[in-house]
Amino acid sequence: MTDVTKTATVGVVGAGGIAHPHLQAWRELGFRALVYSTDGQAPAVASRHGARACDTLQELIDGCDIVDVCTPTFVHESIVLAAAAAGRHVICEKPLSVNHASAARMIAACRVADVQIYPGQVVRYFPAYAAARAAVDSGRIGRPAVLRLTRRGATPVQQWFSDPVLSGGLLVDQMIHDFDFARWVAGEVASVYAKLVGGNGSPLIGLAVLTHTSGALSHLVGGWGRPDERFRTSFSLAGDGGLIRHSSTDRPALTFDGFGPVAGEGALLPDTGAHSPYQSELAEFAAAFAGGRTPRVTAQDSLAALDIALAATQSIRTGRPVAPAEMTR
Repeated sequence: MTDVTKTATVGVVGAGGIAHPHLQAWRELGFRALVYSTDGQAPAVASRHGARACDTLQELIDGCDIVDVCTPTFVHESIVLAAAAAGRHVICEKPLSVNHASAARMIAACRVADVQIYPGQVVRYFPAYAAARAAVDSGRIGRPAVLRLTRRGATPVQQWFSDPVLSGGLLVDQMIHDFDFARWVAGEVASVYAKLVGGNGSPLIGLAVLTHTSGALSHLVGGWGRPDERFRTSFSLAGDGGLIRHSSTDRPALTFDGFGPVAGEGALLPDTGAHSPYQSELAEFAAAFAGGRTPRVTAQDSLAALDIALAATQSIRTGRPVAPAEMTR
């Protein structure tokens, strides 16, 4: 296991869209970076972000202290296993994998190698979502009872996203963000009931209802739409003491309505920081690698979110509610 300090080097595997905010964040945090990709784009991407391109994955692993996996989901496992075998700490974009067994192997390999692995579940670091969780923790809305979450955007242009074997599909690739957030706010999930509508040239819409062990209910809608569809998110968290609402298209984006003496004030909840969510996320991971506290999201959290997404996918196939615990069998 390597020691990690601000003089450490990060090896970013992949040169697609998600690699750019990662590389920008690492640069702003003061880390050196290497880049490797199988698509030939590593030199251009590295040049853009002040990094150095590598010719092979092994060259990248040999030259870094942290491996940051920003590749398509279906190659995550092989890269993570290689990094762990070399004693490198790992960051892996969500979802860790498209099935429970693969993700569990990745986590186990890192544990055996005595290295840490953290998942890129960046929504926990977006200011509105982080502020909402803080408001729940402080008791500002009381006990969460009903959550409603939406996440809509254009269908990804890369063909592999539309192949469930490679990406897991809409529920595993996109809606996993909100499955994770719902569990983070309302606790463990006992069962999932889901439907999938559209597709074949029409917008693809995923609908899911989570029953939490706390008794709370989460209603989720995710969508991959037409090429010109604007990306947008929203949530509302209703408890016995108030309501938190967020819409990425509104200003202010996050408001609170209490049911007590301040009912209806619509107060804007405080921002959680000026840095980009990716910078906040990666800074927490780097601090943990250097011996600091455990980040707000762990690999086990990401595995739990994957199990919820897989349960939703199975619910669509079977037409019945499915327990996420069934995904571990």
